[in-house]
Amino acid sequence: MALKETIDADIKKAMLAKDKVRLTALRSIKSQIMLAETAEGQHGAALTPDAEMKLLTKSAKQRREAAEMYQKQFRSDLEEVELAELAIIEEYLPQQLSEADLVEKLVGIIQRVGATGPSDMGKVMGVAARELAGLADGRLISQTVNNLLNNTNL
Repeated sequence: MALKETIDADIKKAMLAKDKVRLTALRSIKSQIMLAETAEGQHGAALTPDAEMKLLTKSAKQRREAAEMYQKQFRSDLEEVELAELAIIEEYLPQQLSEADLVEKLVGIIQRVGATGPSDMGKVMGVAARELAGLADGRLISQTVNNLLNNTNL
């Protein structure tokens, strides 16, 4: 089942359950899907699973950043709303890699591209961003690659 249909079904469930937070988060996702489908060049075509994943990842990242900002401003009421919506959005994303699995995959990528030091960061990140999209946060991937390349004990 496509993401849009799943979201529609879950919106109906949230309406019946009178779950306002869930309903708000799901309507936000549906709105983003509809905007993406009607964007120039799409001609109303359904999104690919890859495009759906990027959309959800972007939405989750926005919620995470908003929650961090609210935390710094001591607005715990708004932070809680963002975190609750983030948790709902993450239900539709694939399971994130654990730190150990991420390191293992990145070591494999580093060896495959022949990276030897920090100057090869761009080469590694290009491959890692493509292969690990949706499985780990981009900032975490970048940080881990940087640590691995600065550590010569590969």
